[in-house]
Amino acid sequence: MSYDAEHALAAAREAAAAAGDIIRHYWSRGVAVEWKADATPVTVADRDAEQAIRAVLSQALPQASIYGEEYGLEGARDGLLWLVDPLDGTKSFVRRTPFFSTQIALMDRGELVLGVSSAPIYGETMWARRGAGAWFEGERVQVAATGMLAQASISIGNVKSLTADARWDALGALIRDSNRIRGYGDFCHYHLLARGGLDLVIESDVNILDVAALAVIVREAGGVFTDLQGRAPSLETTSVLAGVPVIHTQALARLRHEAAG
Repeated sequence: MSYDAEHALAAAREAAAAAGDIIRHYWSRGVAVEWKADATPVTVADRDAEQAIRAVLSQALPQASIYGEEYGLEGARDGLLWLVDPLDGTKSFVRRTPFFSTQIALMDRGELVLGVSSAPIYGETMWARRGAGAWFEGERVQVAATGMLAQASISIGNVKSLTADARWDALGALIRDSNRIRGYGDFCHYHLLARGGLDLVIESDVNILDVAALAVIVREAGGVFTDLQGRAPSLETTSVLAGVPVIHTQALARLRHEAAG
């Protein structure tokens, strides 16, 4: 399906900015919290931000479907598909912690081709387009050149499911053999990875809407972004192993060995 990738990226950035205005409005005044069937919170900020995003994207690229966190799938899953999480990190939002973001990505026949990650209160926006690099506030960014695990900085997100998994021991060994361990979480550790501040990110409980844009950003910054089995991101992705190429290769080998054992 034909489309102008640069125009699509501009629309995604515009949509993220519109969502940011809404989120800042509700951040300043506070909102009531509702609970979804899966026991996750949702607010009017989430819903209004997604509606604003959908309005911009549908006008800019009417041939594309939209799959959003709050209003589901509009259109088909194949072809061009926008992936939208208007407020990734609602738990942080309602607890007055600024570690939340708007995530917008475009998938073309199953491949992620562009992404925008905007953290309106934290004050960071990153974006990337296939073949055009990753950008942070107008400057091109690159992952670090770290080549040894002993020098690596690792950040872990939600790894709850790994605690009941054989790979828990492998994660412990990675931590022991690395230089330092952090837990920045959400968008933040991917932004740090893409601009050279971290070397590896591990998460085991995610949704593709949380990480699709970040996958494009990390890849275009020269990193590797897979799930914990080494598979490329897809609509079924539920885990992440993202990192500097050499460190990603070493970590994946360890996790695979432990899982096989």
